Amino acid sequence: MTGALAEARANLRARRGRALLNGAGIALVAAMLAVAATVSYGLLTGFDRSASDADLPDLIVSFDDHSTAAVRERIEALPDLQAFSLREELTDVPLRGGGHDAANGVVEVVGPGRRGYAIVAGHDVSRRGVVLEAGLAESWGVGVGDRVRVADSPPLPVVGLARAPDDVAYPLAAPHVYVALSAYRRARPDAARTVNAAQIWLQDPAGLDAVLVQARLTSFGLEGLSLVTRSGVHVLIDQAAGIVIALLGALSLIALLTAAAMLTASASAEVQRRLHTIGIWRAIGASRRHIMLVAALEALLLAVPAAALGVALGAVLAIAPSDRLLALLNQSGPGSALVLPLVGCFLLAVAIPTLAGAGPAWRATGGSPLTLLRGSELHRGGGPRGLRGGLLGLGARLATARRVRLLATVATLAICTSFILLMLALAAELDTLANDPTALGRRYQLTASLPASAASRVRSLPGVSAAAPRYEVSAVDSFSLGEITYAIAFRGDHTRFEDPPLLSGKRLRGRHEAEVGKGLAQVLGLDVGSTLALTLASGHELRLRVSGIVNSVEHDGRVAFVSPRALLGAEPDAPEKLAVVVAPGASTDAVGEQLEALGSRVTATKGVVGSGKALVDALRVLLLTIAVVDGLVCLYTLGQALALTATERGRA
Repeated sequence: MTGALAEARANLRARRGRALLNGAGIALVAAMLAVAATVSYGLLTGFDRSASDADLPDLIVSFDDHSTAAVRERIEALPDLQAFSLREELTDVPLRGGGHDAANGVVEVVGPGRRGYAIVAGHDVSRRGVVLEAGLAESWGVGVGDRVRVADSPPLPVVGLARAPDDVAYPLAAPHVYVALSAYRRARPDAARTVNAAQIWLQDPAGLDAVLVQARLTSFGLEGLSLVTRSGVHVLIDQAAGIVIALLGALSLIALLTAAAMLTASASAEVQRRLHTIGIWRAIGASRRHIMLVAALEALLLAVPAAALGVALGAVLAIAPSDRLLALLNQSGPGSALVLPLVGCFLLAVAIPTLAGAGPAWRATGGSPLTLLRGSELHRGGGPRGLRGGLLGLGARLATARRVRLLATVATLAICTSFILLMLALAAELDTLANDPTALGRRYQLTASLPASAASRVRSLPGVSAAAPRYEVSAVDSFSLGEITYAIAFRGDHTRFEDPPLLSGKRLRGRHEAEVGKGLAQVLGLDVGSTLALTLASGHELRLRVSGIVNSVEHDGRVAFVSPRALLGAEPDAPEKLAVVVAPGASTDAVGEQLEALGSRVTATKGVVGSGKALVDALRVLLLTIAVVDGLVCLYTLGQALALTATERGRA
């Protein structure tokens, strides 16, 4: 063993240039693996880790304002109850701080009991201080000790920062501020004590379906009821991470396979260059095991520092954009838990070149020493016969002498080209989804908070091509109460306003049919002709036949386009807005001003990320990091392939 180790070191010193080239390839592969592991592990474990830190409840209930005593009585009647807490949630509250302001703030008046959020800096709410959502504090540049204004309050000290994984962070969602009940009563002594939200923890979360059934039975008198389970929150917030993880996995696999092929090719070429030396060692009695051990140790000595450097570099490059993406999802980074996946990346990056070095050496030493001493590149033919076909024939023989190498080179070129095209396509698609609502199938440019009776008046406005009431309510699957669905309805033909591509079946016709999104179809196992059973907040059930499946990315495809007659028959108080299509050539701003003159609050239709410019920026930085590292891996493999071909053919 000692002799083999000394010989391996001597071989590395004698071939420093080639060793550095191979070491660079190992470092790049290790960096790519570390980038993928850092981002994927953070996204895969982010929700569970953050939910555990925040003590996220098993069930979150929201409803219209109601007395504390009445709500408490209903919750205490639920089975398997471990604990609950009540709070009042105030919306559209003006907030100011750090030179910024927002008109859509959410103030949560926190009473006694468990919180459902984690304090990440400072301490919990106090009689005089408030707690800010961590995403809001970061965006506004506000920290513990600074002051903010809530509505018309005097400047309030920020005593802590919180992270609640039941929703995404600001600016993807409305800014959240947490206020103690005692402070709220002090500021508004004449206000009646009401609540409109409850958090419920169960003894056994496995019995959640039974609790949901009982909750709906005991909720009589609570209007605007909405139930969200912990698993439902996980699906709504964390499902998009699967796209990023799949992308990382695919790109990392490409980089790993191509680099492994080139490292193996490099080791094979090195063995070919040393066939004469290996033949001498075999002739004087060296065993196959000894020669293989020298090759493996040589690769190991090179791989250990290179892999360590690559893993460290990849982790450093990926941690910042990964943590930023997690912060936008109101999730915490993995911290020290990331060490184990990075160690796995290091071991893999070491194992690949070590095995790649040992394998060709073992195969080469299987022949007789005489064959090894010959060591020629073109084993057959010579003289005039070797030049048959002229230079073209000789070139073809040289190119095809290593068929596996030729295939690896062609595959590398194809992968490099595909990788560049993939990055360009992803960047273009991201921009399209972010800025072009029509990419989602939306045909309307504006949404107005006007009743359905105002539709005819809006249609008569200059610059308006079409207008119709739009209804959207959340519901749960009647057979799997934790699965949330969004039912959407339009007066008239919905394809004039929202027209997601139809994948199978046909458009809905009549009251008893529905078009469902692909995401919903996959989760519930629906197909054309299946029955979709939805339980609405009112307690009524909708049973509809699936007429078609559409490719909608809104709400991760968990949508169902239904007839307005069916929806309003089961949910008469469904919230309504007017969807407004602006005529070609007309000014969207001018139409918006006319709608505001009617007393409407106007919202411009946005892309899939809506106000989430921060999310787009985070994803772009992440994709750029991946592209740079993976691009370097592809350049290395291409350069290595060409260099190996040129070196091997030099003798011929």
